[in-house]
Amino acid sequence: MAALINVIIGVSLAATCGFRIFVPLLVMGISARAGYLDLGSGFQWIGTTPAIVVLAIATFIEVLAYFFPFVDNLLISLSAPISVLAGILVSAAVMTDINPMLQWALAIIAGGGAAAATNLVSNGVHHSSTAVSAGTINPAVSTIESGLAVLTSILAVVAPLLAVICIVTVVFFILKGYNRLKRRWA
Repeated sequence: MAALINVIIGVSLAATCGFRIFVPLLVMGISARAGYLDLGSGFQWIGTTPAIVVLAIATFIEVLAYFFPFVDNLLISLSAPISVLAGILVSAAVMTDINPMLQWALAIIAGGGAAAATNLVSNGVHHSSTAVSAGTINPAVSTIESGLAVLTSILAVVAPLLAVICIVTVVFFILKGYNRLKRRWA
């Protein structure tokens, strides 16, 4: 049962990587440092003070950069492969007590896939908001996404099943709103 919970935590954190790359890594590092999250062998470095400091700086820069229209579109486009790699990393890091072959298969397929899916949704939202408003509402979109990244990262550690429900609900409503907007344009 503990292995299943770890998989859910890993996939939830990976999905959050699609919104912001460094937020889930920072939350994971802080949680590991505080003793709330066990990291697999070879991943304990994420909970070290130097790693947490670097992740905090990277998180601050990433969140801040998304507040600049058009820069956010560039970042979201460039972040696709990086978010997938981050999703694989965070998934593998928390999937302890399972066969390494299964660990990496799940991390690549489920973790990388979840990060790719949320990144595609985020990418679509940013490009659509730019097309609709010439970038004027992008800071609001970025604020919402950053808040969701923090909330779902914390939920992934504290209440993993609730994090999954939250992520699925958010993606559902984003896609529903996107489809509604798309019909209005047509």
